[in-house]
Amino acid sequence: LQDIIPQPLLDQYLSMTDPARAQTVDTEIAKHCAYSLPGVALTLGRQNWHCLKDTYETLASDVQWKVRRTLAFSIHELAVILGDQLTAADLVPIFNGFLKDLDEVRIGVLKHLYDFLKLLHADKRREYLYQLQEFVVTDNSRNWRFRYELAEQLILILELYNPNDVYDYLRHIALTLCSDKVSEVRWISFKLVVAILQKFYANNANALGLNFINELVVRFRHSSKWVGRQAFAFICQVG
Repeated sequence: LQDIIPQPLLDQYLSMTDPARAQTVDTEIAKHCAYSLPGVALTLGRQNWHCLKDTYETLASDVQWKVRRTLAFSIHELAVILGDQLTAADLVPIFNGFLKDLDEVRIGVLKHLYDFLKLLHADKRREYLYQLQEFVVTDNSRNWRFRYELAEQLILILELYNPNDVYDYLRHIALTLCSDKVSEVRWISFKLVVAILQKFYANNANALGLNFINELVVRFRHSSKWVGRQAFAFICQVG
């Protein structure tokens, strides 16, 4: 119970996730419910999140991927509303589920990956370093916009991690994306490579920067393929 909005109105909203209603009233009703949930959460306030928690979990496991996709696109907004403690307890498990979902759902998480990760505590955020590599693999390899979005997000995410973590985890992803079959993905990845180098030298991690430069020289400057040598020229141009 709460006293922010009329209880019958809230009860009516919560009942929209009932599968029987979806079958008899409107097959899209769960999607509409998912779309408006952040607004309802904002209205109720984080102190009344308990009123919505079960409904949110029900929607997050809905059999329709469009419902899960809708929640994936707004989970970062809900995290801001709920604060770090409730996010860690109630949203992170659902976020982790979305990471393993269909590409249509994962893209919602990916588009706002930086916005969500920056709200987590450093130790919790560090756990995702191991999972970022999974975004390189998609259900459909032709879905190049997914990899493009990953490169764009990684440029932002660099600020959330220390130089050693960037070198150990994000560097490998950047190099993989630099060799992508699609030129648009390669081009944004060159910007990512330069951003990584800037990260190293801005934090006085000169040894890491030099190692990375040497790796770029070996991999691209001395590549037997012209595309590799072209990539090195583009990286120099961006830098």
